[in-house]
Amino acid sequence: MLLFAAIFHSSFVSSILKYIMKTKHFCTLGLLFFLTSYLLFSKVLPDFHSPVDFAHWFNLIGACFLLSFNDVFPKNRLNSIASIVTSLGVIAHIGLCTIDFIMSGFGNNDFAREQLSKHISNTPSILYPFVIVGPSLLFIGLSLHALNFIKTNTVSSLMVIISSFAIGFSFFILKDGAYMLLSCVVFVFGLGMLLFGRRRRISFTTLND
Repeated sequence: MLLFAAIFHSSFVSSILKYIMKTKHFCTLGLLFFLTSYLLFSKVLPDFHSPVDFAHWFNLIGACFLLSFNDVFPKNRLNSIASIVTSLGVIAHIGLCTIDFIMSGFGNNDFAREQLSKHISNTPSILYPFVIVGPSLLFIGLSLHALNFIKTNTVSSLMVIISSFAIGFSFFILKDGAYMLLSCVVFVFGLGMLLFGRRRRISFTTLND
């Protein structure tokens, strides 16, 4: 009985949310959560790490909402590829945030945190899909979505594509939080411009099947 009530309540709430909120709204929430997480990572916003790791929670929720970009843009072959890549990136972000939650759960136990970090570094099946390569697929997937509009919305498309690579470059090479935040701001605004500022009539003659 309780299970039936829970399922009914869940489906009811889901129906209400779908009625109230459009896909664009979910995309917008994703962008806001994602940008806020980077503001927290870069210490621009106050650090609310204890007792709840808000930065990674916002990053996780934002990544899940960004999955809505798979449905908001016109369907074609490139969109299908971008949707698959974006979905894999979201899955990897969930895994990465889970690892970070475990890390933060150690509190002041630096030894335990270091041991887990070594274990992950020595385990390619975790390191590459959830730390190095996997999370980058979210940015690559959304860049592929933006590529659909390279002829009709050139500036905003280039903002997304270039900044997505800049985020990776700043994280892996420069290790510069300020540059990574700036890249994320450009990335988010580029997607926002595509979401709300793209032309109503879009030609995909070169990108369609």
